[in-house]
Formats: sequence, C-alpha cells, structure tokens
Amino acid sequence: MNWLKHGVCVALMAITLVAAHDAPAQMSDKKVLTLDAARKVAAAAEAEAMKNGWNVVIAVVDDGGYLIYLQRLDGTQNGSIEVAQRKARTAVNFKRPTKALEDAIAGGRTAVLALTEVGAFPLEGGVPLMYQGQIVGAIGVSGVTSQQDGVVAKAGAESMASMP
Repeated sequence: MNWLKHGVCVALMAITLVAAHDAPAQMSDKKVLTLDAARKVAAAAEAEAMKNGWNVVIAVVDDGGYLIYLQRLDGTQNGSIEVAQRKARTAVNFKRPTKALEDAIAGGRTAVLALTEVGAFPLEGGVPLMYQGQIVGAIGVSGVTSQQDGVVAKAGAESMASMP
C-alpha cells in the first residue's frame, strides 16, 4: 500500500511541475523615462526657475537613479551639480519627495539621518516622476533655498501629467 501512496505522490508532483513549466511567465508593462521626456521635465522646471529669477541645476534620473539629463542655468554655483543629482537619486530610491525626509528630521526623527550612510540626501528639491501610476525617474534641483528648489522640482514633476 505504501508503494501506491508513493506512486500517487510522484505522479501529482510530476503533473504540478509540468503545469508550472507550461504556464506563461507574467511580465509587467514597465514605463521608461526617455531622453525627450526628461528634456520636457527639465524645460518645465527651467521655466519655473526663470520666472522667479532663480539660478539652479536641474538633474533628471531614470528609475534606477542614473542620470539622463542635467542642465545648469548660467550663474549657478558648481556645488549644486552634485547636490541636484543626489536629490534626484534620493527621491527615486526612496519613492518619495526628499522633503518627506527633511520633514522627518525636522520633526525629531533623527534616525532618518542614518539614511545618509546609504546615499540619501534629505533636503527638499527632489521629486519622483510619475507616469501612469509608476515611478519612472526623478528630478532634483539645487541652487537656491531648499524650499525654492522644491518649487522648481515640483513644476518639472507636474509636467509629466501632460505627456502622452
């Protein structure tokens, strides 16, 4: 009788393996931020900066945090180049505006400072870029106050809503 139970178990396992092997793999439809879209995001951010007379660096990264597009408006300090990129990487890596991290620290959650050890940059001015409900990248802005950087980054991020 044991050999019958054993045979049934082996047959069920074989059927399960065959069914799992024949089942199609499920893939997601991942949206990708293109260079053209990154330029449009940066142009919207630049328009906001120019409207206010702010000299800034605008960095746009993909969903892996890699730089796609960078521009530095005339007169912006060199140090803002790296800061803008770090704000963008932080926004995409933590899937939230960098202001959320800055606010957490200001609210007493000093443990958030430990995130700087893994590259987080908790200053306002980084915003994830959303397209059809997916994070496709982020924009980071540096050059004026953090709050002003945030205004410029938000303008760039909001331009994603008008993209086809």
